[in-house]
Amino acid sequence: MNNIVAIVGRPNVGKSTLFNRLIQRRDAIVDSVSGVTRDRNYGKSEWNGKAFSVIDTGGYIKGSDDVFEGEIRRQVELAIDEADAIIFMVDVEEGITPMDAEVAKLLRKVTKPILVAVNKVDNGQREKDAVEFYNLGLGEYFTIAGMSGSGTGELLDKLVEVLPELPDVVEEENPLPRFTVVGRPNAGKSSFINALIGEDRFVVTDIAGTTRDAIDTTYNRFGFEFKLVDTAGIRRKAKVKEDLEFYSVMRSVRAIEHSDVCILMIDATRGFEGQDQSIFWLAEKNRKGIVILVNKWDLIEKDTMSTRDYERKIREELQPFTDVPILFVSALTKQRLLKALETAVEVFENRKQRIATSKFNETMLPIIEHNPPPALKGKYVKIKFCMQLPTPTPQFVFFANLPQYVKDPYKRYLENKLREHYNFSGVPIDIYFRQK
Repeated sequence: MNNIVAIVGRPNVGKSTLFNRLIQRRDAIVDSVSGVTRDRNYGKSEWNGKAFSVIDTGGYIKGSDDVFEGEIRRQVELAIDEADAIIFMVDVEEGITPMDAEVAKLLRKVTKPILVAVNKVDNGQREKDAVEFYNLGLGEYFTIAGMSGSGTGELLDKLVEVLPELPDVVEEENPLPRFTVVGRPNAGKSSFINALIGEDRFVVTDIAGTTRDAIDTTYNRFGFEFKLVDTAGIRRKAKVKEDLEFYSVMRSVRAIEHSDVCILMIDATRGFEGQDQSIFWLAEKNRKGIVILVNKWDLIEKDTMSTRDYERKIREELQPFTDVPILFVSALTKQRLLKALETAVEVFENRKQRIATSKFNETMLPIIEHNPPPALKGKYVKIKFCMQLPTPTPQFVFFANLPQYVKDPYKRYLENKLREHYNFSGVPIDIYFRQK
């Protein structure tokens, strides 16, 4: 499990620039499915061998510069509450503004590590100007230039030094698969779990507080034992407004990173909204199995087309990763709840399946021969061999003479063909091209 680092500060001080610089330290994040910038506020970073998750609070504030200070205050409070360390960004050109002073006031009450990053320091004069930020009362500061990246090394050295040691997760001999129920507030996560647990009280053991107040329940069904984790049980701060998009996403980060399959519940009466999508892409980026449950389906006026139309709408939003099971359920009337669990078990099995190299070549090479990658600059790409990598999530490598010439559309074509022949429903796949 990773530490969480939040970048806070008022608008336009360069939070997103620093965020982008941090997450690009690991290629895996950069070359994830192209076109997916919808989850641009969360990523993973690594420095000096220490991995951590980064959250940019900036992307969640809607509106222009006259953004309500209350909104920023709420985000800072939430970051203080959930993150393990905080980078507070300020801007040397503008000096300490009243809003900076407000944020500093909140941060001074906190015992967590706080690093002040003074941005846009790109010459000696500005280096001198930065002294003013001692007045924030948060101790030493780090001068950086987000655009060129100067100074970020020192900031990161200090960051990984002050990140708290996480308790070692005791590796069990055969750890039970973890199915985490995620979704925005009021989508029916608790009702879903209560409906399941209420039916089979005898196969349940509650272990509360294991993952930061998310509730773990050991559950036994279909001759298959797994942990069901309810993120709705994560404590709610009275101060945090329920509808804040940032709230659901930040609260879900830890639970998602720590799960095998995410059961994403959406409220049928509200549709597949921005917040649901953020949580979906968070699970996809972490390469988790995903099942989507459209809850409260009993409240929807239906005609013969309803489920089909509704499902098509959701799949349009999920592009290019559309091979995800979508079920229509009702936690209230207990409609299709067991089917939902059964599907989650199937997705778990799909995620850990291994395809023999000989079989994989027999399937994929004729497909490639029939429709090879398009030639580029008069050069032809030849793919002679492919295999599944021995990784925890499905990753495939294709060996080619000119791997750099294979573009995203062809990767997606291969992924679609792969999904046609093998059942990877609900599971993100990585495809790589390497020099043979």
